[in-house]
Amino acid sequence: MTESRSAIALPMDIERIMALLPHRYPFLLVDRVVEFEHAKRLVALKNVTINEPFFQGHFPGHPVMPGVLIIEAMAQASGLLVFLSTPKHEAQPMYYLVKVDNAKFTQMVVPGDQLTLHVELKRMLRGMGLFACRALVAGKQVAEAELLCAGRSGA
Repeated sequence: MTESRSAIALPMDIERIMALLPHRYPFLLVDRVVEFEHAKRLVALKNVTINEPFFQGHFPGHPVMPGVLIIEAMAQASGLLVFLSTPKHEAQPMYYLVKVDNAKFTQMVVPGDQLTLHVELKRMLRGMGLFACRALVAGKQVAEAELLCAGRSGA
């Protein structure tokens, strides 16, 4: 049996997230992991604050989190699911978002909201993962999408 990262301590804080994801401020969009089921699903949080740099231009006087950044937050949570489900001894490729299907945005996300990101691995095949993703605020779904991410070794 291979050793995996499945025995993680929850909640997972930002330092551990930064050890797994290559993203950094202002593009790291996951603040905490609160649920994890090995190779199946993950739930993460993104605290949305007025200090986010994108609010300066999207939109002045009416700040709204861009939908593409909600998609990116879901993709980062998907990456965490893959990284945490991979045996520790295996080399970890860089994962890239390659396809977004059926994206829907049903409510605006504004400063003060906390995004709850639900990602579920539908299948993994030849280094590509297909994920069903949802973003919620206060228990209400605000966005959903199906994401395809591909692992690529090297730069």
